Amino acid sequence: MLAAFAFNTAENLPIGLLELIADGLHVSLPSVGYLVTGYGITVAVASLPLAHFTRTMPRRYVLTALLTALVVSSLAAATAESYWLLLAARLLTALAQALFWAVMGPVAVGLFRPAIRGRVVGALSVAGSAALVLGVPAGTWLGRQSGWPVPIVGVAALGFVSLVTIAVLLPTSRPEEGHAAYGTRPEARRFGTVLAAGTLSATGAFAGYTYIVKFLGDVSGFSGSTVNALLVAFGVACLAGVTVTGALLDRFPQSVLASALAVQAVGMLGLYAAGGDPVAAVVFLALMGGALGPVFMATQNEMLHCAPGRTDMALAANSGAYNAGIASGAALGGLVLSHSGVRGTFLMGGLLTVAGCAVLLGERLLPGGGRSVMPRPREDARHG
Repeated sequence: MLAAFAFNTAENLPIGLLELIADGLHVSLPSVGYLVTGYGITVAVASLPLAHFTRTMPRRYVLTALLTALVVSSLAAATAESYWLLLAARLLTALAQALFWAVMGPVAVGLFRPAIRGRVVGALSVAGSAALVLGVPAGTWLGRQSGWPVPIVGVAALGFVSLVTIAVLLPTSRPEEGHAAYGTRPEARRFGTVLAAGTLSATGAFAGYTYIVKFLGDVSGFSGSTVNALLVAFGVACLAGVTVTGALLDRFPQSVLASALAVQAVGMLGLYAAGGDPVAAVVFLALMGGALGPVFMATQNEMLHCAPGRTDMALAANSGAYNAGIASGAALGGLVLSHSGVRGTFLMGGLLTVAGCAVLLGERLLPGGGRSVMPRPREDARHG
């Protein structure tokens, strides 16, 4: 959980330090924005290849190496005296995170009995979401008090604590061992459906969310200080959403994903239709925030059930597809913004999310109802 918190804080910290980094390195604000964009693209591209390359390595060694990369890259970023050195350090962090999300799920879930794997995924998701509510705001405040490198050193410190803990305490085992190495209900069609629905959801969410500050100011009429408070409220809603959803994953693993997508669609389309009213804008913003975290958490949990092969490969594919959706959503939203205004970005985002709901519904209506079950790996193959 601490490692998940550290990685998510590292990923999003430049958003809060945007102006400080730009002034410190004498570059433009869009250049600093590319630190976030390049990070997401790297995770999207590298997740599956890295998971395949490390598929035979003991997970204790892999996680130790990934956290070492986080610590080294964070310290390099904090001491960077040029934009290009900072970008290189960020890309190293992104490579580590690309594999981290694929590996940490099966490792953590494998430490507990199968009946509570949803609660374990929920706990990890709470830690990741807490980075947006606590890590980034705290890092932004610290950067303004002491300079932008200081909070990045703080991320390195968090990573070091996680590194030592995992290196000392995590058992050393082969990656194919344990009940979480393979899906409980391998279903090729379900895997493709969840992957497609999650990607559409991420594309839709970030087509609008990327421009949420402009929307709340121009359409809803909130002041700058109020917008900042609403962004914190959005993060709190996201944290509350994953906390509540985590308790339901084990009982309703498939229904949770469909429900989260539906709530996200309502939130985004509600902002498009009624975002000019401040009260309505707050309500629909909270709905969108409450669904954003649970969507990714639910897709990750589904991968632990329906993965047609190894769960780490399925999780890598899911993480890569989700980050590709984030990058393409931001780009698509920019195109809509230039032609239809900021309100149109939420219409586009809501429609893409509805398309994700339709994908899930279509799978249910097709013959077989998504139950194209593949044979589970033999017990001796999974345990050597």
